[in-house]
Amino acid sequence: MLQKNLVLGSSSPYRKELLERLGVPFECVSADIDESRKENESPDELCRRLAREKAQKVRELRPNSIIIGSDQVAVLGDCILGKPHTVEKAIEQLSAMQGQTVYFLTALCVLDEEGRAYETMVPTVVTMKKLSRKTIENYLQREQPLNCAGSAKIEKLGIALMKEVQSTDPTALIGLPLIETVNLLAKAGLEIIPGIGEDVQ
Repeated sequence: MLQKNLVLGSSSPYRKELLERLGVPFECVSADIDESRKENESPDELCRRLAREKAQKVRELRPNSIIIGSDQVAVLGDCILGKPHTVEKAIEQLSAMQGQTVYFLTALCVLDEEGRAYETMVPTVVTMKKLSRKTIENYLQREQPLNCAGSAKIEKLGIALMKEVQSTDPTALIGLPLIETVNLLAKAGLEIIPGIGEDVQ
């Protein structure tokens, strides 16, 4: 079987670590795109579009490759929680989230070697603990999750802030849903385990 070029359109060390679990060689290429929300765009639409645009951007740099693009959006009520970038914004986000249910939408787009797209989205429901201002400040001082939507990283200390997590894919909240990644890669012509594509068609 010919070796296929696989590219992960992300500079995230957490997505890189997740994809490494599948035991296939790949390259990481950062997808530099405008992540601004369009007018009247729903969280679902935003998440799917950004995953697709990341994959398409990387395809321009690595043609004839299988490309993985992924994006995540955190939703609290009617509000989309983006990356805080500052400690003050992170305190504001976590204060609003404490004791509440937050929906994390993780979109996935895989482009095959001809550029055909295979897409899906995995929701994760997170119930946050009731948090004091002191707990939030101590957490932010230790973790500095300022480039993370919703200001809490489940893959590290942020899990201590969460009361309950519900998802069909335990890796989705970290940013790359591996169950669906395997499925979409098979559809794109890259079987992680020979024969797995027959099970996901």
